[in-house]
This record gives sequence, structure tokens and C-alpha cells, in this order.
Amino acid sequence: MKLVSWNVNGIRACVRKGFLDYFHEVDADIFCLQEIKLQEGQINLELEGYHQYWNYALRKGYSGTAVFTREKPLNVKYGLGEADTQEEGRIITLEFEEFYLVNVYTPNSKRDLTRLEYRLEWEDELYSYLKELDAQKPFIYCGDLNVAHQEIDLKNHKTNHGNSGFTTEERGKMTRLLESGFIDTLRHFHPDTEGIYSWWSYMKTIRERNVGWRIDYFIVSSRLKDYLQDSQVHSQVMGSDHCPIMLEIDKPSQLV
Repeated sequence: MKLVSWNVNGIRACVRKGFLDYFHEVDADIFCLQEIKLQEGQINLELEGYHQYWNYALRKGYSGTAVFTREKPLNVKYGLGEADTQEEGRIITLEFEEFYLVNVYTPNSKRDLTRLEYRLEWEDELYSYLKELDAQKPFIYCGDLNVAHQEIDLKNHKTNHGNSGFTTEERGKMTRLLESGFIDTLRHFHPDTEGIYSWWSYMKTIRERNVGWRIDYFIVSSRLKDYLQDSQVHSQVMGSDHCPIMLEIDKPSQLV
């Protein structure tokens, strides 16, 4: 299976910048979007052979997620059940026979960290949710998780310590998740490779000089380790301030 995740920073704008060319070229089995920034009826994507699932934010032009999948899932769940995240359209869970797919757009703590407390509460609820899923069947968890876990995951780590996306608290939540036995697939294949980033500021020459952050992830249950084939960051693909990331994995069978 080939899975792609991409924060498109507005799907309508991204379509104008070549989204469909990449979508058809990469030919993914499951394609996850974050930050779609629209409401129902504002776009009609003709994606032959794919089932489409959209989770719109109530606030116009804000947040939201979507999943396009060739295989029809057994069940689809939007949000975690709590009001705040449901209003912002940040989570879609698809249940398949062999695994769960969890597509997430994690809240940003904001530059002044005014949303850090909310963000940490979100992390705790999501962590409990993932543990519950993992007790039933393995999961593939992906999206814009809005944190650079280690210093290797951003260019200017020295000047960004304590900033949104690189606070001790946010990084600690990611550490907890990974130390619970879950796998950051990019670092599974490239544990020490520097300069792999998935987001860049729109400031002039920042992307050209690769002054970026890696804040988009595919994280999987530990018992999927032997099924992993590759994890990539497609930094050459434009259209958003993020680039797409890709996971290739043999489809798990008979796993419980």
C-alpha cells in the first residue's frame, strides 16, 4: 500500500497550483489532507476510483481534514467526540479490516503560546485514543502534528527552543508516544539524516535554502514494523507551505 499525507494549506488554492497532477502521479491507495480550509459544497473533486471523506471546520476557511481511499472502510469516525475538535474538523479515523487509519491536523500552540494548554490537553486525549485503537488492531497515524520532535527535525533548533512547535512540553508528548512502542516511520528508515523537512515559512528564499521543520509524520503501531517498506518526504512538490509525505507498507493481514 502507498499512503500520502499533505497539509495543503487550502485545497482550493492547492488545486490551482497543481494538486491534481501530483495526486494522479503519486497514485496513492490512501491520500490524507489537512487544513483543507473550506466548507461542504465549495469544491467538487472528481477522483475516479476513490471514496472521499471530509471533516469540515464550522469556522469558514479554517482547518479541516479529508481522506481519499480506494478501499471502502468498514467505519468512519469524525473527531474524538469532544466538541472543540469536532468543531475544527481535525480528525478522521477510517477502520479497515486489518488496521485503523487516523488522519490528524494537530492544533498549533500559537506564536505567543496562548493555545499551549489546550494543545497539551489535546495530546493527552489523542494519546488515550490511539492506545485504545491499538488494543483492538494496529493503526497508521498521520498528518500535520505541529511539532519538531528532535533538534535534527528543524534547521535552526538553537534559536527555536521554547517556540511554538518546539517547546519542551510538545516535544515531550511526542516522546511519550514513541516510547510507548509506536514508530516514527521516517526516522525508522533515516535515523540520522539531517535536512529532511516538510514545512517552510513563506518568507523569501526560506524554502530554497531549506530552512525548514519536519512537523508532518506517519507513525504506526509497533507490530507493523516488519511490514514497513519506505517513508519519504516529497520536498520537491510545491503548492503549499508543507510538502507531501509518503509511506509504503505491505498490507497487514491477520493482525490483531
